[in-house]
Amino acid sequence: MEFGYFTLSDNHYENNTRTANQFVADITDEALYADELGMHSAWIGEHHFNSLGVLSCPDLILSYIAGRTRNIRLAPAVTVLPLHHPIRVAEQWATLDLLSNGRVDFAVGRGYDRREYLPFNVSFEDNQSIFEEGLELVRMLWAAEGRISHHGTHYAFDDVRITPKPVQQPIPTYVGSFSKPSIELAARLGCGLIVAPFAAAISFGGLKQVADLYHEACDRHGKTPGRLMCSYFTHFADTKEQENAQRARQIRYYKECVIPALPGDRKTAPPSYRYFVDMVDRLQKVKPEDLTENSVLLGTSTRIVETLKKVEAAGFQEVILYFNVGLKPHAQVRDEMARFMEEVAPAFEGKRKQK
Repeated sequence: MEFGYFTLSDNHYENNTRTANQFVADITDEALYADELGMHSAWIGEHHFNSLGVLSCPDLILSYIAGRTRNIRLAPAVTVLPLHHPIRVAEQWATLDLLSNGRVDFAVGRGYDRREYLPFNVSFEDNQSIFEEGLELVRMLWAAEGRISHHGTHYAFDDVRITPKPVQQPIPTYVGSFSKPSIELAARLGCGLIVAPFAAAISFGGLKQVADLYHEACDRHGKTPGRLMCSYFTHFADTKEQENAQRARQIRYYKECVIPALPGDRKTAPPSYRYFVDMVDRLQKVKPEDLTENSVLLGTSTRIVETLKKVEAAGFQEVILYFNVGLKPHAQVRDEMARFMEEVAPAFEGKRKQK
């Protein structure tokens, strides 16, 4: 099992003195440090308008990282595809694949925050349909030898060929999933799947159930299953005092960042987002003692290894680790990253050796 660095650039906290600019600089440093430590990948989220997060251009940050590294794989987590024209998305990530000599992992999703859709004048209600058409187009543009035309429900163009072409054919592509339609789409298009354990537990019962659903869907569509990945909030704690502080940090993230971003009102949530209503209800009631291995890696190195062994047994091939959640200080994030690679990663095959 491989391990990567992951962030959603959460910075939407009361009385927060950390600026967006400072946090973007910290994230860039952490992603470079991930490469130095021998992590497999860096996954950087896309958020707009200082809603949940503050990093709006993962492609530019990853481009900078590409120029300063040679090994780490580079990925958005995720590109909120309905907010962008698929031609432009195909061009951007093909270019980064070229510049990085084939190190891009491409991941897409619909997002979940209506506040990010409104200024772009994109329909939040119709985004499932926009998303599906856009993803098919991005992959078609990467693969096409010549010029192509398309006349669909949301996009229409004639005689288009993107340049440059990606080095990888195909670029490994993943769908970020909170729901069955996303799992079905990933299977139908032959994409890999990325899930969040806390959402998997609420929506499906757990990671093993997600893996089973995905493999069943791949069988129905006649596709070879891609890689299964999940993300995990990650906190080390060796004492009860440290554990209490880490649990409080995680709860604050849910309360101040996540709940305001999710569609939690049953009256206004589009049908394709109704499952988020139950998720918000649970998060509003969550207590520190409710944070289990279904949502966080929390505790000693031994405890974290035990949880990750279960993830590996469920069929997941990569875990991306969210260290810098909940205003965790940058120095502490770096310390926990190093500790993970020294004390946890060696218990698993597949990790890159430290330089």
